[in-house]
Amino acid sequence: MSCDTLNYEMHTCDIDGQDALSELFFETFLRSEGKQEAKLIGRLVSDLLADTSAGDLYVFVAKSADELAGGILFSRLSFDVGIEAFIMAPVAVHPDFQRRGIGQRLINYALAELCKLRVELVVTYGDPDFYTKVGFLHVEEARIPAPLNLQYPAGWLAQSLCGGEIPYLAGCSRCVPALNRPEYW
Repeated sequence: MSCDTLNYEMHTCDIDGQDALSELFFETFLRSEGKQEAKLIGRLVSDLLADTSAGDLYVFVAKSADELAGGILFSRLSFDVGIEAFIMAPVAVHPDFQRRGIGQRLINYALAELCKLRVELVVTYGDPDFYTKVGFLHVEEARIPAPLNLQYPAGWLAQSLCGGEIPYLAGCSRCVPALNRPEYW
């Protein structure tokens, strides 16, 4: 399937096809990380979609015809100081669509849309080799505190969407309840 035929879409938490989205994440992580990780991420996606308030969750998908090629969830990350921030997690591109740049294009599309919504900061927790390709930089927890203890601090990454430097955010951070579980960190 050609990447040129993909459509990129933004949804709030009441996306149609929640089962298809959960299946996309399950299948992607099953093939790349195994059954245990697939179940964990599948549950995270289901919980985020079911339990996160409107305005605290954005879902971005890449579709080829009616088939989901990729998906990203962004949930609110709150700090003691007033900043509009979200965490990008999880991210998946279906194995049949990988190695075509779809993930990078979907992330860039999502970040541009979030910028239009005046989101100032996006953080993620993942593979620095991949996420630095789309503008994320490693940050120390002293600069941006994580909501829970990180098992892999090198994977704590951030990007300013307002054109400035990544801010220093003193105090605590809080994620949405679905993400507030040690096994995700």
